[in-house]
Amino acid sequence: MSSFTRVAAPHAAIGEPSPWVVRWAPLLRAGGRVLDLACGSGRHARWLAGRGFDVLGVDRDAVALSGLPGAVRTRQADLEQGVWPLGDEAPFDAVIVTNYLHRPLWPHLLDALAPGGVLIYETFAVGNETVGKPSNPDFLLRPGELLDAVRGSLRVIAYEDGVIEVPRTAFVQRVCAVREALDRAEGAAPPRYRLDG
Repeated sequence: MSSFTRVAAPHAAIGEPSPWVVRWAPLLRAGGRVLDLACGSGRHARWLAGRGFDVLGVDRDAVALSGLPGAVRTRQADLEQGVWPLGDEAPFDAVIVTNYLHRPLWPHLLDALAPGGVLIYETFAVGNETVGKPSNPDFLLRPGELLDAVRGSLRVIAYEDGVIEVPRTAFVQRVCAVREALDRAEGAAPPRYRLDG
């Protein structure tokens, strides 16, 4: 696990995928089923579909979803009202969430992962209120909160908590975590995950 301070991430133009998602996408099963949750205009859904993944983009904004290419399946849903709308879609080989936080969804996201599935999550953290929006504490992760959310359910591959400068100054937390495969023999060595990209 690491913390980072004033790290300039590679420049990501608007619409470009997050460098955190790009970094960990090689862990995803080739051609696997991916959920891009609260996908907005679909920068990650587009990027992943273009690499052969079966992507479901979910957002409450029907207009944003309508702009996604046909290679991306979409579902319009208000994720913060009512029941979990994706029970009929699970399991997924990956769940991607960026710049979105609704804590009651965490158990559903973890349950939606297939064995060997990857969670790539990145969003704003406490401290962001000093540099811009979001500033409401309901939308800012507390220190270590992403780690707490996956503890006991997923194996953490990477975690960071700190400040980025690009594309704008922001306090963020991000995690990449994997649901261990069920068929791993007892006592067998755990799989190795390449950390050098």
